[in-house]
Amino acid sequence: MKPIDVTIIGGGMITNDLILSSVYHLQRLGVVKDIKVCALNSGPLKELKQNAEIREAFPGQDFTAYPDVSEPEDKIFADLYKEVLGDMPERQAVIVAVPDQFHYSMVMDALHSNQHILCVKPLVLKYEHAVEIEKLAFEKGLFVGVEYHKRFDRRNLLAKRSYERGDFGEFVIGEAKMIEPFYYRFSNFQNWFTTDQTDPFVYVGCHYVDLVYFITGLRPVEASVQGVVGKFPNGKEGYMWANGRVRFENGALLNVTDGLGYPDDGAGPNEQGLTMFCEKGDKAGLIKHNDQFRGVTHSFVHDDGKTFYYINPDFYRLVPWEGDGYKPVGYGFESIAATVNTIHKIENETAELGDKALPTRREIIKKVDEKGIIATPANSAINELVVEAARLSILNDGMPVKIVYDEKPHVEIRK
Repeated sequence: MKPIDVTIIGGGMITNDLILSSVYHLQRLGVVKDIKVCALNSGPLKELKQNAEIREAFPGQDFTAYPDVSEPEDKIFADLYKEVLGDMPERQAVIVAVPDQFHYSMVMDALHSNQHILCVKPLVLKYEHAVEIEKLAFEKGLFVGVEYHKRFDRRNLLAKRSYERGDFGEFVIGEAKMIEPFYYRFSNFQNWFTTDQTDPFVYVGCHYVDLVYFITGLRPVEASVQGVVGKFPNGKEGYMWANGRVRFENGALLNVTDGLGYPDDGAGPNEQGLTMFCEKGDKAGLIKHNDQFRGVTHSFVHDDGKTFYYINPDFYRLVPWEGDGYKPVGYGFESIAATVNTIHKIENETAELGDKALPTRREIIKKVDEKGIIATPANSAINELVVEAARLSILNDGMPVKIVYDEKPHVEIRK
């Protein structure tokens, strides 16, 4: 099985916390060959190379940095990623890990360079862009995966199976929340997480809207979102908090609360969870997931700002294993591995097929779309409609916005 090259576009938080380690592990498993990481400037790339935890976990492994880490940190290379894409052999893997508003252009650039893609969620901010990406990728026989990692959480896979069997009844009403750390306000978020670009509902609330759709198969048909505006340390305004209500096609309601405000001194890394009440006849069903606390608490003797922690071992952790260093475990890693392994499978199973390669690639892509575990443009585009509806609503002070599923699905303010 021939390994594939991986280029990561974006050297920020998610690359540091999850993506690079996941790709490193796939490299030592023989799935990935060469790794490149491209960023706007050298600063994040230096931090990645100097990350003590990553170096300890993956001794001897490295990536090629674009720009080179010797470049001044204040020198910006806005279009360097295009050169890197142009130099790649065709039909390798590109991971897009940049702010939401840049996803569309970078994904399209990667597709035009004949590359498979893994993109952090949401894929794009407009439904028509998701459809465009789906059509172009399928035409070229290229796979596009979207990193909705909660689909790989075992508790959600279990809930999906049980819901499909009718064990819960039908979803009626629920609530979800994801409150990210307060310190995000002091990060690079303050340069792009502005009111005109995005909000907490779009950034993280989309995880739970996708999750309810993933578990139940019910499509969202209306969204209403309001936000609380605050200022970042650099003076730019952003929605620090958001609350949304999503109605699904069976009439069910989901309330979603999101924000950048979990206390830095709090025991957990964030606050998040999902509750879904269901009904069937004269009985009620319940799905309740406390995602920030999974029954593990640690209290450390060292002092790095806080000593008592809620530990989530299920999303992403580096743990001892039978090989060198440490290995990543959890549904965060499994989500990335699923898409990269799918790309690896497509290329290896079609490498010697000649004229039959393209139809075979399309068949594999269709099967992944239909399976619905890995999020793809074909099976998760409802999220782009929700994002469009949410942005239209929050910019109109919470006006309800309908999602219309006709020949050309679109959103419109409810009159």
